Amino acid sequence: MFNRLEVSVLPPDSRWAAQLSFRIDGAEVVAAAVGEGGRGPFAAEALSADGPGPLWATDEGRRVVLGEPECTGGCCGYLSVFVQRHGGSVEWSDWQVPVDEARPPVFHFDADQYDAELTRALTTFTS
Repeated sequence: MFNRLEVSVLPPDSRWAAQLSFRIDGAEVVAAAVGEGGRGPFAAEALSADGPGPLWATDEGRRVVLGEPECTGGCCGYLSVFVQRHGGSVEWSDWQVPVDEARPPVFHFDADQYDAELTRALTTFTS
C-alpha cells in the first residue's frame, strides 16, 4: 500500500518567502520535526519553474532538505530525506532530523500520484 503525499504552498509572510508544507497520509511532516518558528523549503527553490526541482524523484536519488528549526539548521540540524524513484514508486527514506527529534518512517508513494501532486503544487505556485 502506498502513502499519499499532499503539497501545499504557504503564502509569504513578514519573515519568510512562500514555503511548502507536506502532508503524508494527512499528517504534517515538516512542522512536526522543526517545531514552532521553523520553516519548510522555499517554494521557489523546491518547485523551480525553470526545470525539475530537488523534489522530483529520479532513479539516481538525492538528499533533499525539507525544513529547518528556528535556530537554523547549522545549529540544530536540518530535516532532510533521501528521495529516489524505483520504477512505479517513489521512496522517501534515510531521514536526518534536527537534534532530539524523532525520525519519520520510510514512505512509499505511487510515482504517478507523486508526479501529479508536484505538478499541481507547481501550477498553484506559478499561477
